Amino acid sequence: MKTILNFLDTWSNRIVLPLVVIIFLKTCTTNSKIKNESDKIQVLQTKVDSINVMILNQTKEIKKEILIEGLKSEKRMIQSTDRKILDVNRQSEIDKEISKIEN
Repeated sequence: MKTILNFLDTWSNRIVLPLVVIIFLKTCTTNSKIKNESDKIQVLQTKVDSINVMILNQTKEIKKEILIEGLKSEKRMIQSTDRKILDVNRQSEIDKEISKIEN
């Protein structure tokens, strides 16, 4: 044990100084790595945001198309039956709703 303490007393400064320099140099590059990664994260975030906006727009378009097709199928069903006065009124309402949705 005494030999280890003597060794550390004589060589501790020479051992610690290079270790401190190595640790310092390793931490210097950490900031640049963090900046690079944060830039990459920002680019990916803008891509994700644009994809989300695109998906929302497509979802709205799909819902609109589904509603229009539902009204058109209701109109076809009304035209295939034999009732007259109520169905004619509903057909005109369906046409107005379709034109309102398309605009």
